[in-house]
Amino acid sequence: MPAERLIKKYPNRRLYDTTESRYITLDEVREMVLNEIPFRVVDRQSDEDITRNILLQIIMEQESGGEPLFSADVLSRFIRNYGEAAQSGFAEYLDTSLRFFSEQQKALHDQVGKALEGTPMDYWVKLGEQNMKLWQDMLSASTKPDKNG
Repeated sequence: MPAERLIKKYPNRRLYDTTESRYITLDEVREMVLNEIPFRVVDRQSDEDITRNILLQIIMEQESGGEPLFSADVLSRFIRNYGEAAQSGFAEYLDTSLRFFSEQQKALHDQVGKALEGTPMDYWVKLGEQNMKLWQDMLSASTKPDKNG
């Protein structure tokens, strides 16, 4: 597992990745979550750990665009469980449920991959993945600022 990356949040709301020595966007933090890269976000002035706040901000952005994951009813249930004696049990239940869901998704993905292995469909999927990676690399390279000018 890679070492935990330290990200500092400055008063101007910018995030600075100390590992890569550059400012990053909230979307790049989201990518770190998706890629399971461990990180911690601290407030530059107070040195307070604000990782949860940043993760909640990412969820808020996700929820405000497209099809929301949480309905008003689900959010209301969340709020009702705050401060209750069962809050820790509720948090543990959610964590266990999400972990189980992720494991099931991975197992399903692995099974489908094994079923397609060596078939023409497998070839096309792998080719598509390679093309997508090349496209993303090309796009990433073309959007980086030129250091010479």
